[in-house]
Amino acid sequence: MVTGGLGRNSTDRKSTGSGRAVADVRRFNRVVTEVVGALDEHYLGRDRPLGESRVLWEIGQGTHEIRALRARLDLDSGYLSRLLRRLEASGLVARAVSDSDRRVGTVTLTRAGRAECRLLDERSDELAASLLAPLAPAEQEQLVDAMRTVERLLTAGQVQIAPVDPEEPDARWCLESYVAELDDRFPTGFDPGASISATPDELRPPRGLLLLARLRGEPVGCGALKHGSAATEIKRMWVAPGARGLGLGRRVLAALEEHAVRQGATTLRLETNQTLTEAIALYRSAGYRDVAPFNDEPYAHHWFEKHLDPEAAP
Repeated sequence: MVTGGLGRNSTDRKSTGSGRAVADVRRFNRVVTEVVGALDEHYLGRDRPLGESRVLWEIGQGTHEIRALRARLDLDSGYLSRLLRRLEASGLVARAVSDSDRRVGTVTLTRAGRAECRLLDERSDELAASLLAPLAPAEQEQLVDAMRTVERLLTAGQVQIAPVDPEEPDARWCLESYVAELDDRFPTGFDPGASISATPDELRPPRGLLLLARLRGEPVGCGALKHGSAATEIKRMWVAPGARGLGLGRRVLAALEEHAVRQGATTLRLETNQTLTEAIALYRSAGYRDVAPFNDEPYAHHWFEKHLDPEAAP
């Protein structure tokens, strides 16, 4: 949830432009925290606040690495440690160390913790139903649609995009997923050895760049630059299926363009397969124009080019 500063009347200080938007966001946050009971020390009638209940729900079934849990919830390590200590003292979670790496802490729900999670789920369902009950059916649909939109946009805002080494584990996972999807979608399959190369060395500065997108610490997409003598090429554009619909492909593409301008590129080129209709639509809407083939990529049906504006880079 987006947070705002304290003060009942501080949202009136700005009345135009971004100030009005900030005021609207803060007002929305106040309504939501009040309605869902986020300020109640006994969230959903239990003996703990929302933060502890949220951690219980996130642990759910199975055993989780504490560092992965912290990344998913985007919590300070000290704060999460305090939450886990309180939950452990209540007999709801058990902490241990990983069998494969003694430096890695793990956490799992106890039997009491699983029972508590089931109760929290039931009461959460009751709370959600109580929010919808006073509304007419059309208003319920409008509210739920608006919530879906807010969820999607806030989730999109949590995605972080940054350069990484192509041989980092998360980068390798994305690149391998990219190859696997093309192999599944192309009628002839996809053999990266038969395609124009995009090796790790070619995607490292100064020869190139790989951007990785992460959501709550997990890799969800990538895109790369490969510098050539004639132009810089975009390679390995991919978004995980679970992250599609967030506008992530467009963000990665825009970030690649910014990096290309900073590195002195004036033209970007790319090629793609005719089965990748979503990618083709993205490139055309982002200003890429169809051009004659500029390479002999065996899997390509479309070749695109875009001239970059050096003044557009932030």
